[in-house]
Amino acid sequence: MKITLSWLKDFLETTATVDQISETLTAIGLEVEGIIDHAAALKPFVVAQIEEATQHPGADKLRVCKVNDGSTVRQVVCGAANARAGIKVALAREGVTIPANGMVIKKTSIRSVESNGMLCSGRELGLSEDSDGIIELPASAKLGESIVGTLGLDDPVIDIAITPNRADCLGVYGIARDLAAAGLGKLKGVSGVRCQVSEKAETCNLKPETSSISITLSTSACPLFIGCTIKGVKNGQSPAWLQQRLKAVGLRPISTLVDITNFMTIAYGRPLHVFDANKLKGNITVRYAKDGEKLKALDAKEYSLSGNMVAVCDDSGVVGLGGIIGGEPTGCSDATTDVFLEGALFDPVHIANTGRTLGVESDARYRFERGVDPAFVKPGVEIAVNMILELCGGNASELVVAGTAPDTQRSIEFDVSKVESLGGVALPENRIFDILTALGFAIKAGVVIPPSWRADIEGQADLVEEVLRITRYDSIPSTPLPVSKKKAAELPQTARANLIRKTLSAHGMTECCSWAFLSHAVALQFGGGADALKLLNPISADLDTMRPNLLPHLISAAARNADRGFASLALFEIGNVFEDVTPTGQKLMAAGIRTAQSAPRNFFKTERDVDLFDAKGDLFALLDAAGLNAARLAVDRTVPAWYHPTRSGRISLGGKITLGYFGEIHPLILSSFKLEHRVVAFEAMLDAIPLPKAKGTARPALAVSNFQASERDFAFVASERVAATDIVKAVEGADKQLIQSVNVFDVYVGTGMEPGKKSVAIAVTLQAMDRTLTDQEIESVSQKIIAAATGLGLTLRT
Repeated sequence: MKITLSWLKDFLETTATVDQISETLTAIGLEVEGIIDHAAALKPFVVAQIEEATQHPGADKLRVCKVNDGSTVRQVVCGAANARAGIKVALAREGVTIPANGMVIKKTSIRSVESNGMLCSGRELGLSEDSDGIIELPASAKLGESIVGTLGLDDPVIDIAITPNRADCLGVYGIARDLAAAGLGKLKGVSGVRCQVSEKAETCNLKPETSSISITLSTSACPLFIGCTIKGVKNGQSPAWLQQRLKAVGLRPISTLVDITNFMTIAYGRPLHVFDANKLKGNITVRYAKDGEKLKALDAKEYSLSGNMVAVCDDSGVVGLGGIIGGEPTGCSDATTDVFLEGALFDPVHIANTGRTLGVESDARYRFERGVDPAFVKPGVEIAVNMILELCGGNASELVVAGTAPDTQRSIEFDVSKVESLGGVALPENRIFDILTALGFAIKAGVVIPPSWRADIEGQADLVEEVLRITRYDSIPSTPLPVSKKKAAELPQTARANLIRKTLSAHGMTECCSWAFLSHAVALQFGGGADALKLLNPISADLDTMRPNLLPHLISAAARNADRGFASLALFEIGNVFEDVTPTGQKLMAAGIRTAQSAPRNFFKTERDVDLFDAKGDLFALLDAAGLNAARLAVDRTVPAWYHPTRSGRISLGGKITLGYFGEIHPLILSSFKLEHRVVAFEAMLDAIPLPKAKGTARPALAVSNFQASERDFAFVASERVAATDIVKAVEGADKQLIQSVNVFDVYVGTGMEPGKKSVAIAVTLQAMDRTLTDQEIESVSQKIIAAATGLGLTLRT
């Protein structure tokens, strides 16, 4: 919602500055998103007069102008077709910056003719899209003065974010009412030209007559429709003040009649519509459209209607969509002499559904679907009628009224102590009632009656909120909560997730927090994309499906960083992923990625590309933090399609329960994300990891031997199909009492090995708890190890 300072002051008697108004608006819940002040950028541009304009000797389309800025006559070369002697123009002197393109004006030569400045068009000043000619200023403009005052640009525009419940503030008057209640001025009357058509016809230059157009309501979706026929009007360009008001808030002036309805929409939040009465066929009927009926609308588009859409019709068919947009065939033009003015109420739900279905955005729809003041239909029509008579002339009929406004009056019993108990601010009763009264609430014996324009007020808590915001939220004292000596209970799952978070952070990884949804195409790449998991109303087209995995967002983050020169990253996230819509379809996962190099370039040359063992190390650290002995878990190559088929692995409990995956991301996946660097990743299914034993359960004491350990190395020749983990497990089982650890320290494939064979070297640590092992015992265990390996088809390498 954009308003200008001068427009606000039409309704609010105040001496406050625009900064004070902005600060107060935000403090009372009407957040100011920005202030647009053209004066700051255009102040250096001055009024000047062209005293002489002659043809450029070297260019047919250029003219050499002698320009007087009140103190100096300078020569300026100009290419505008309307540059001529006698007109007053906007001059940019040396050193001035042009808003449209940032060009700094300096003394120059154009086709060998000196030029000292620039005569500006509306487009160059950022005021319009008109670039065909330079701006022509009024003859009364004073030479040498800034164009800001001449063009009426010394009026800041305030851009306010209006929340959906505050439909009353979708008009300047409603905003002025709130500011007055907050003590920033005095609220004026609704309008200086407002009057009752039937009561003040003489002062309003009206000649009441009966309208020849009747109104029939055939649907409850339009409970009230008021019309007025005005004959003998003269349409055309609206006055400069009205055009300037509309331009300032981003609306394009069209004609006086249309501009008046737009003025009413912005000033009072009261959408209206004017028909060319001579183009209407018969009387007005408001009904549901028939399936397939067409409407050529004022936006030059043709819409096909359905039976649940509220249509304003004449005897020929649909002439407008109620509360959304009018029809082009019955629109007003400069030739219009008779008009029919419409003011109505429409059901917000019907408006919203129709607008969404047809994709029509309009100021009227925006207000109707949020709810307009039902009591302001007749006053709004009267104000508009008087503006038309004042600016366009003519004779107005009596108002034709069909239907009645719904009764919105409701009573709320209000206990003023709720302001302190709910809001934390102690205020005297008279102050509370003064605030509510200033906002338009009626108070009778402890009962509060909300005004017709506040449909959002339903109970005592809403009244407390009104008092608090006008009192200003920053007046609520900061009161600390009492400190509890009891430590809050932490769920085992939460405690484990927090420990994992700390562990991964200690490994140099940075935690991310991303959306729980992504695009359908990406979801398909990572095993998701079921129709049941598509969002019915996504916030954007690329976030339309619940995520099946955490990796896509992490890879996307890596791609964005790589585009900005940060290729080497280590990121992780813990969050929910979604398999289906059943209660068990939501899973808790931890995932992480490392990209490009493991370390920055350094003197010791320790940098290298990340590989699958980096991801495996991260996953094993996570599992260790979760209470598992990762070294005893099964590892195989059964991995999802988004991993590299030969540089990845799966971690499981006994090969049955998958705990996680690790490895390089498949090159095709990286290509779809436009990533050129290597990416390694891990996933951990936290719900599948067994929780630690409950407190109080006995835990075996750590057993440490005081006797010397012995280490023996073995090298076996194995088939390339035999996994190293299978060899380790077989060797560990050879003697569970004396074998303390088994580690693979070398795998060799190449010269000297038969095709399809590899050499696997392991180091076995032997240690007893009660003695130092003898050579015979060590030899006996060694034979058991060889036998266990032979059982897997391995042969000892000599």
